[in-house]
Amino acid sequence: MARARGRQERAGPGPGDRAGRQRRRAACRLRAGLRVASRASRRFARAAGHAFSASVTTADPQAAPVPARTRPAAPRGYAARRGPGTPVLVVAGLMALIVALLGLDRVAGVHLLPDQLTAGLRPPPKKFPVLPASPPTDLAIDKIRLHAPVHRVGLAADGSIAVPDVGKSGEAGWYEQGPTPGQYGPAVIVGHVDTTTGPAVFHDLRDLGDGDRIEVTRADRSVAVFEVTRTERYGKERLPVQQVYGDFSRPSLRLITCGGRWVGGETGYADNLVVYASLVKARDR
Repeated sequence: MARARGRQERAGPGPGDRAGRQRRRAACRLRAGLRVASRASRRFARAAGHAFSASVTTADPQAAPVPARTRPAAPRGYAARRGPGTPVLVVAGLMALIVALLGLDRVAGVHLLPDQLTAGLRPPPKKFPVLPASPPTDLAIDKIRLHAPVHRVGLAADGSIAVPDVGKSGEAGWYEQGPTPGQYGPAVIVGHVDTTTGPAVFHDLRDLGDGDRIEVTRADRSVAVFEVTRTERYGKERLPVQQVYGDFSRPSLRLITCGGRWVGGETGYADNLVVYASLVKARDR
């Protein structure tokens, strides 16, 4: 009988033993799951407790409320220090550059800025008088041996400044709706460069340069003396009106004629030649 029991034990467990082991394994898995759930629930409880304590000041209605944490107020007159933005730095840099270029223009006479920025800022070559109104009668430029009478002109039919008749190509025309030579602003005198018969009054105007003198005799027998500051040539469709006619910062003079290549038709020459000059002194005739 003992050998029979031994054979039964060696034969292995029966169906009842296998069911027991399965129950024990399930219990172990359940306990492990409960341990995991328990650890998770404790972590959740701690997190919930932190959140609850953070959102509720007190659980006791009789207790004094816990003061909220606030940042200390900044002293009066104190402002947060912030650096200037990029646009401010760019504008400041451009202004500094313009000021530097204006200083170079004033000290060294090197013109690097557009005339639109320096109109009214560039000083005349010398101190100047200001004369009362008096129309011009004669024009003299020793550099090009020019001596010519001056008469009045107005506006042409197309709205431009009229020029003397071809029969008076040896005369210059003063634009009578502008300042007289010596008054504040640009006095404008126009003339032909040539005609079909030969050179006209302003034929050699292109030979003038900085510092050359122009003398305008006026009806009151005074002589306004101007000094050339520059000579420019512009396409007739691109004449800078503000530069030519708009600077009223000092007494000045503009001599205007044709230039460039000949294109014919109603245009004639392609360009306008403009001599800029500033009043430097006045004398009696």
